[in-house]
Amino acid sequence: MTKFGRSDDLQGAEFNEVDLSGARFVESDLSRVVMRGVDIQAGDIDAPWLGTADASLIVNGVDVVPFIDAELNRRFPGRENRRATDPDGLRAAWAQVEQAWATARERAKAMPAGTVDASVDGEWSFAQTERHLTHATDTWFGRSVMELDDPYHPLGLKYLGTDDPGAKVPTYAEVLEARAGRVAMVRDFIAATTPTELDAPRKNPHNPEHPQTVRSCLHVIIEEEWEHLRFATRDLDTLESR
Repeated sequence: MTKFGRSDDLQGAEFNEVDLSGARFVESDLSRVVMRGVDIQAGDIDAPWLGTADASLIVNGVDVVPFIDAELNRRFPGRENRRATDPDGLRAAWAQVEQAWATARERAKAMPAGTVDASVDGEWSFAQTERHLTHATDTWFGRSVMELDDPYHPLGLKYLGTDDPGAKVPTYAEVLEARAGRVAMVRDFIAATTPTELDAPRKNPHNPEHPQTVRSCLHVIIEEEWEHLRFATRDLDTLESR
């Protein structure tokens, strides 16, 4: 199977009568791709950035983003409040995030032993997903909102991260303890925040020149929670079907 990586410049490439059936694109930039007369039936697209306010995806002349967003809101009650702007709305939105994850953990707990550590198609396991959310919270809350120099928990899993070979993999109980601590930090902050504090400027942790506010940082955290819950429950569905 031919493989292309970061060093392969395919920007602006044109494919004519090419057979790409069964091809897999992972962490790839396909924005502004134009497809004409293609057979994409049975395709499977996962594009988290379709949730942004200015996103669009045109299929046969129809922007399908509003339909996707509405369906995800139906499947994940509470997701529709992820961009709440005032303190009361954010408190309610965060409570819904916590409840949704509690329900997912109960589901995973009821499945066969080892489910939380099982990977589907090379994706993060349920436990690894929770570790990544610990890291995401440390990045957007600890580093950006609280402006801490070193906010990172040692069990957090970086973006695209994996454990070093031979490293001790934490137990799920340890993962839950770390995660609960970070969730409580966000909960306590939102419980006491004010509209003025939400408007306060902050730095984007990945691009300091890009302006953020406390509110927009919290929106990223909430968005991360819902997107990764979607990934995790998708993989639970697959494991359950097996």
